[in-house]
Amino acid sequence: MAQEGDWQRDVLRELADGSQGGTPPSPRPNESGAIPGAPVRAGADAEPSAGTSPAAPPVPRQAHDPSVPTRVPESLPTVDPRLAIALGRPQHGDSVARRTGRSLRRLAASAGQEVAEQTRLAQAVQQPVTTGRIIAVTSIRGGVGKSTVSALLGRTFNHYRHDPVLTLEADAALGTLPVRMGAKSVRWSCSDLARILTPAMQLTDVIGYLVPVSDGGWLLPAGQGRVGAPLDVRTYRTVTLALRRYFAVTVVDCETLPGEVARTAMDTAHARVVVAPMTAEGVNGTRQVLDWLAQLPHSALATTVVALSAGSPDTTLDPKTAAAHLREPGVPVVLLPYDRHLAQGGPIHTAMLGQDTRTAAVRLAAEAMQRAMRMR
Repeated sequence: MAQEGDWQRDVLRELADGSQGGTPPSPRPNESGAIPGAPVRAGADAEPSAGTSPAAPPVPRQAHDPSVPTRVPESLPTVDPRLAIALGRPQHGDSVARRTGRSLRRLAASAGQEVAEQTRLAQAVQQPVTTGRIIAVTSIRGGVGKSTVSALLGRTFNHYRHDPVLTLEADAALGTLPVRMGAKSVRWSCSDLARILTPAMQLTDVIGYLVPVSDGGWLLPAGQGRVGAPLDVRTYRTVTLALRRYFAVTVVDCETLPGEVARTAMDTAHARVVVAPMTAEGVNGTRQVLDWLAQLPHSALATTVVALSAGSPDTTLDPKTAAAHLREPGVPVVLLPYDRHLAQGGPIHTAMLGQDTRTAAVRLAAEAMQRAMRMR
């Protein structure tokens, strides 16, 4: 592939000789008597509860580098327990009146046409891959739904695909992806995992360091919800290159542009999703990002999709005009409508999403997957 160059050979060499760091010390049993470093047992009784991290498998033995501090990270909650009780019950994305009206319209509509479109989108999402595909999600500023779109994509791929799917957080600035994915606690981060990855590890070894998502798939957070050092480009490249061997699709929740990791992710991913808020300034800024992508050396624009997100029910910008402006460079635009469930915050429950939101999420995943398959 065009984006695989010298840095990938360097990373593979480091993974092979163990130069990424040493082995964490042997963990002690926790309060329940379980050893955090113990292997994950197979069987129904070993299935992790929703949103919790299983015990990690033994860390592979490597040459210890005294200059690199090693540790077994502690498991921390994604939401302060004092706030978790205040989340309240999730509400449905569509009102009762809207759901009733939709049912009546469905009776009069052509069911065959709707089923055919759903089948087409599902087939696009389920395309078989020979090497893992990386889909990077970013935006021009925070608070526009970037992590929400990443979570929607991760859950959509998890639902439709039967091979392993990973949702990876590459935004260490107190990102919300673990909460949106329903993770109750996190332990190992991208930086922690980069120190111990080796080519000899199997999928069963790797997933012991990840957070299982309640309805399928896996999550790797960028941090533990604390203010700390940002994720560096070297760590991002190490982790994504190593993990794509195990996962058919990796959805990366990047930092906002023009961050260094975001620019690297956009430059090296197989497909890109740019989240644009449905405001005049948001659409204008996103158009500038598209013009920048058009200047990248390997036709990044041809593998880019725009998610035009409505964060308020009172949006005044005309969606058709905004979409037409963003389509001018030749990229598809998928409209993500306002959804009460998403606007509520907290974990995303797929069954509580509005019908238009679910359809838009599948369409966005299909568009991104079709473009990701163009990169070999």
